[in-house]
Amino acid sequence: MPETEQATDNDEAIELLKKAYLDELETVMNYLTNSIVLDGVRAEEIKGSLQEDIQEELGHAEQIGQRLKQLDEVPPGSADFQAAQTNLQPPEDSTSVISVIEGVIEAENDAIETYRALIDAAEEANDPVTEDLAVTLLADEEAHRAEFRGFRKEYKSD
Repeated sequence: MPETEQATDNDEAIELLKKAYLDELETVMNYLTNSIVLDGVRAEEIKGSLQEDIQEELGHAEQIGQRLKQLDEVPPGSADFQAAQTNLQPPEDSTSVISVIEGVIEAENDAIETYRALIDAAEEANDPVTEDLAVTLLADEEAHRAEFRGFRKEYKSD
């Protein structure tokens, strides 16, 4: 297949990679902020989990950026960024741990949706490397969501 034809077939996957890259970086910013601003004894476990996830989400962005480079694309810069995670903004009440938990779950749901769409687009474009990356990242995001769903159960039972 000629290189230009492959590039055309992969346009949707490339756009989804760029979206995922920016989403991961926004998640890092919001996880970092929330891990700093949450207060209270009950917040400590959530803060610790967010701090661990920051490195993982940053790693996701780096992997996606490297894949874009391999596809002869440039990862988006800050000028391409538009914030979207309204539910993951730091709460007005710094002890409102449940609002952060709900925001994390929503962010993970969005990431899961993006990676599932990326899997489909990569499969259609016959790009098994991007598909494999998306499957790996999907598994990580599903694990994060499961962890925070567990936190939500604990907080809702109180």
